[in-house]
Amino acid sequence: MAAPSMGGVSLPRGNGQTVRLPRGASLTDLAERINAEPAALVTALFHLGEMITATQSVNDETLQLLGAEIGWVIQVVSPEDEDRELLDTFDLTFGDAESDDEDDWDIRPPVVTVMGHVDHGKTKLLDALRHANVAGKEAGGITQHIGAYQIVTELEGNERPVTFIDTPGHESFTAMRARGAKVTDIVVLVVAADDGVMPQTVEALNHAQAAEVPIVVAVNKIDKEGANPAKIRQQLTEYGLVAEEYGGDTMFVDVSATTRQGLDDLLAAILLTADASLDLRANVGQDPQGVVIEGKLDKGRGPVATVLVQRGTLRQGDSIVAGDAYGRVRSLLDEHGNKLKEALPARPVQVVGLTSVPRAGDTFLVVEEDRIARQIADRRQARIRNAQNASMRKRISLEDLDAALKETRQLNLIIKGDNSGTVEALEEALMKIEVSDDISLRVIHRGVGGITKSDIDLALADDVIVLGFNVRAEGQATELAAREGVDVRYYTVIYQAIEEIESALKGMLKPEYEEVQLGTAEVREVFRVPKIGNVAGSLVRSGTIVRNSKARLVRDGAVVADNLTVESLRRFKDDATEVREGYECGIGLGSFNDIKIDDVIQTFELREKPRS
Repeated sequence: MAAPSMGGVSLPRGNGQTVRLPRGASLTDLAERINAEPAALVTALFHLGEMITATQSVNDETLQLLGAEIGWVIQVVSPEDEDRELLDTFDLTFGDAESDDEDDWDIRPPVVTVMGHVDHGKTKLLDALRHANVAGKEAGGITQHIGAYQIVTELEGNERPVTFIDTPGHESFTAMRARGAKVTDIVVLVVAADDGVMPQTVEALNHAQAAEVPIVVAVNKIDKEGANPAKIRQQLTEYGLVAEEYGGDTMFVDVSATTRQGLDDLLAAILLTADASLDLRANVGQDPQGVVIEGKLDKGRGPVATVLVQRGTLRQGDSIVAGDAYGRVRSLLDEHGNKLKEALPARPVQVVGLTSVPRAGDTFLVVEEDRIARQIADRRQARIRNAQNASMRKRISLEDLDAALKETRQLNLIIKGDNSGTVEALEEALMKIEVSDDISLRVIHRGVGGITKSDIDLALADDVIVLGFNVRAEGQATELAAREGVDVRYYTVIYQAIEEIESALKGMLKPEYEEVQLGTAEVREVFRVPKIGNVAGSLVRSGTIVRNSKARLVRDGAVVADNLTVESLRRFKDDATEVREGYECGIGLGSFNDIKIDDVIQTFELREKPRS
């Protein structure tokens, strides 16, 4: 039944019925679901103060606003639900369906995420545990991406593997730490004994508690002067972590990554916590599924994804789809580069053979045919693109249309990095920079790998700055960028990239000026000069009167004239550039002649204010 909407537009009324739409859907998509004309929906939104074309991606709030107006309940499908519905069309499942055959279930290793404040020794602690120098390879000693490793320890005479995920500590990688907490069984919270609980310590703790996983606290750097492990225990009680020795249920272990003190105790605490709190078993017989921990573009091997198998057994030759990437597993590599025949649950492994680099946090699964993997990847890619388009679109109301049509300045960026997690985190950090309402930042392209000629071509088309994070321009791209003057910037530490882009955005702002008073002069006499007009014979009371400076005339405390200029300045019969406090002078204010005795002439200049 059609009912008139605003402006005489006839639209089918929903009477409270629910319509499910993917994130980033267009008005055309909605029109197909409710049997309406897209033009009618465009008109309806126009009357609601929103200007959107029929094929443009629409954000969630606008869709729901329109639905409420025409009587439909718009339900925006989450990426997880949409993924599940997509897999249902191929008779596939992810994460929910488990085999009832207990013979297919095996005990799996715990997955441990190491979290904490920057420079509290997370990577050095892992470094000591696995006898590898990861920290030394990071720019500035800061972990800029996620690493996954598996080590084997011994507990009560039995060999026990433990999988570790190292997450960055810098605040820009909040999303990556949150993702780490979602795939983990146990969190090791590293706190420096000589520094104490810091803001990112609390942030990491919040992620772990939100994921509802057990926490083991590693009090690091106990060998340093000023170390106070008891203080750490006391501080963390304020956040709900009470040590076992204080009657709580959280295990605290004093360790030193430098002297290797307490490392065996830490591994034992992890395994004991896992045995006491968790039932760590997985189905090894099902089709392999899991999550992408990291992705990068290797020059020799192409796209390489570090994945964590969560159930099933991943084997060489499997047809795999990970996010919007797909392919056939050419080889499986462990963290040391050794080839593996298969990867069991809770095993981190590098996968070679994908068509592109998946994003950190994407789910992966194995399907029967390459054709199905490609179809799933294509649909996921379209979904991601629509969601990005919707999130990038700025809402413009009719009231704001005048301002929107004025010149708005925008800084366009292309971000290329050595791995997907870093690119994602850098983009998120840059998009959080707030400078002014009339300045915007837009990332028009992001990707993994070196800066290519196509990146430079895109930069030329849209006047873009290209950021390379741990990657460089390649061959023709370098020549083209130099020839065309494309601004390509290279970074190895994320702080520097954020600071420089923030400075660039502030540089795009219209300059702000502040008034700086130069001097004041009291009018003692008024002289009439032919062809010039009235000249104020004055005594400089404060500061300096400067020729060609701005001036205002004040009479009895009220401003008589503003925006004047000191056009002439004389000492006796000589022209002067400036006259200091305590001296007499003649001041001419151009064509302004309404000057009286006892008036005060205030001179000033406008200086550009530095941006804070």
